[in-house]
Amino acid sequence: MRKKLSEMVYGEEGIVKSIEGNLRNKVAGMGIRVGKKLKMATKQPIKGPVVVTVDQSSISLGLGIADKIIVEVEE
Repeated sequence: MRKKLSEMVYGEEGIVKSIEGNLRNKVAGMGIRVGKKLKMATKQPIKGPVVVTVDQSSISLGLGIADKIIVEVEE
């Protein structure tokens, strides 16, 4: 099932399927690329950042960025 990274819940894992064009280079430097597996580590309520784990690294993203990353979630 596909959903926005910002919609994932704590502990959920998925594979990045698409990243909005102009954001691709910015998040690639953080290790987030199409085909990468990531896990939702923490999610702050009410417009807070989300923290995901990619290759044993924790990465904090703003909700605006997380809204532009589509993930295929394992059910």
